[in-house]
Amino acid sequence: MAVQKEHDVVVDYGDPAVTNGVSVFDAAFDESFAYDGDDLGVCYTPVETKFRLWAPTASEARLLLYPAMACTLAEELEMIRDVGGTWALRMEGDFKGFGYKYKVRIGGQWNEAVDPYAAAVGINGDCGAIVDLSANPDHWTEEKPALDSPVDAVIYELHLRDLSIHPGSGISHPGKYLGLAEEGTKGPKNIPTGLDHIRSLGVTHVQLLPVYDYSTESVDESRLDIPQYNWGYDPKNYNVPEGSYATDPYEPSVRITEMKQMIQKLHDKGLRVIMDVVYNHVYDWYLINFTKLVPGYYLRYKNDGTLSDGSFCGNEFASERKMARKFIVDSILHWVKEYHFDGFRFDLMGLMDIETINEIRRRLDEIDPSIITIGEGWNMNTTLTAEKRANQLNAQWLPGIGQFNDGFRDAVKGSIFLHENKGFISGASGFENDVRKGVVGGIEYSRRLRQFASEPVQSVNYVECHDNHTMWDKLVLSTGEMTDKERRCMHRLGSAMVLTSQGIPFIHAGQEFMRTKNGVENSYKSPDEVNWLDWERCSAHLEDVRYMQQLIRLRKEHPAFRLRTAAQIREHLIFEEAPAGCVAYTLRDHAGGDTAKHLYVLYHARTGKTRVDLPFPGTWVILLGEEQVQDLQAEQITVKGIGMVVMAIE
Repeated sequence: MAVQKEHDVVVDYGDPAVTNGVSVFDAAFDESFAYDGDDLGVCYTPVETKFRLWAPTASEARLLLYPAMACTLAEELEMIRDVGGTWALRMEGDFKGFGYKYKVRIGGQWNEAVDPYAAAVGINGDCGAIVDLSANPDHWTEEKPALDSPVDAVIYELHLRDLSIHPGSGISHPGKYLGLAEEGTKGPKNIPTGLDHIRSLGVTHVQLLPVYDYSTESVDESRLDIPQYNWGYDPKNYNVPEGSYATDPYEPSVRITEMKQMIQKLHDKGLRVIMDVVYNHVYDWYLINFTKLVPGYYLRYKNDGTLSDGSFCGNEFASERKMARKFIVDSILHWVKEYHFDGFRFDLMGLMDIETINEIRRRLDEIDPSIITIGEGWNMNTTLTAEKRANQLNAQWLPGIGQFNDGFRDAVKGSIFLHENKGFISGASGFENDVRKGVVGGIEYSRRLRQFASEPVQSVNYVECHDNHTMWDKLVLSTGEMTDKERRCMHRLGSAMVLTSQGIPFIHAGQEFMRTKNGVENSYKSPDEVNWLDWERCSAHLEDVRYMQQLIRLRKEHPAFRLRTAAQIREHLIFEEAPAGCVAYTLRDHAGGDTAKHLYVLYHARTGKTRVDLPFPGTWVILLGEEQVQDLQAEQITVKGIGMVVMAIE
């Protein structure tokens, strides 16, 4: 059966006789041909190598073998049809270093494809590679920093290249895995850069933008001598590290070893690692290996035969189908078991189905419950029915899954879509209640204060990430009448609100020194000069870096900012009286090892003076924001200027 699709491409879904007339679009297809084994892909030993491919609609399947990753074909070997729609082949001998592809006959045409389960590839990911994954670097251990709860995390989102590509980074492997693993690097004015800088902040997790193998159209690994940049949200080979971050993208084992060295170094230095993963779409639907091997199965289609495109990338991955779900789960487990990743951030998670996300959580809990799972729970326009979508509207069915709190983000700094609109920190009125909703971690605190979360672990609080304008650039756009000094105070307040709210705090790399992308909103393929971490700017904003360090230390020292349950938040967090442009609350009687009996927090987004009554008299001690306190008495505090004040009382 051949069907005309977009791009004037004819997709042949195969001979119905092969599957006894059962179409890939029928629910019965999964029941008839799903495979539940754990051996898809390649299993290598020095004695033998075994291959297993899932391609139920193929009438023939062959293995193409390439010696030493050469372009010339050595052998074309017949595979044998086996259980659950799979094809199998066993070869005796040591084939380490060989390249391979699959070749399948679908209907009247032959398709060549890289193994979707490939764990290693050659240059630009156009050929699978047979490697010995057990050949780990020295000091490769499963030990990692402790984490009691996701709300104890402080996540630092980073693009690998951004960290080290600035000429002032002092890093000897700029743009590489090994660049993040370097210690002792210095930048302008002898400031610590790279890993040392990140450690100095006190964050617990480094979240890396995509580091799996992504499209050659984004970054050509064979042309690394010329400037190239991309965020990497266009997956090509899901289970393989990206080659452009390796010192040698031609040798398949190098990227594997160097990624492991990077992760081990981060673990050794007290940092966990989160991987940004993109299972909601593929980079090019008709060129991707899934489509070549089982056409029509892995993607979603509308009733008119066109592709569903809630991702705005041309397609959506059909995560609800058994073998698509299995691939995603297997892929996640591969990254955990083989590379020791400590968490996953799911791009456009709202396009994925609830059952798949919950199955991932269940399988991760079996390995290590402390592995973090967070995602973008936006409600996207997709053919997946509303009740199955893993988004904010269905958060009650996604326990243990954090979702980015865009309501809090926009309340703090203003709408990301309306660039000139102000938020709470920039003086807009009417955002106080929306701020309070974020402060309590998005839970149902009261009838008036409620968002999507059932528990605080489901709310990821942020004001800035790789997407959209940085907070500094947003403030420049929305506060044209203000000075940079005033914007600096607003920016600090925005970061302070994230670090003192319940839930999981998330900061963007460079946020600590008021990162700017010179007004570029979507820098996914902008040059390094737009995207890099500017260490000159960091050296000029050392006081702001220290302020971020103080915020993170404050959160760590006071468990009251990290309450575990919604019930605890409702019991201990009390909002206090405060005028417009202010939000005040206390954290009272928290028995969680806190040295203070009560904490008082005031977000002050007003430029002038404000006198606020304190909830009860006593000897209050200022923990942060002393420079803004004009007068402090037993029952009142007077504050001036935009910023946050935190006080404690025994």
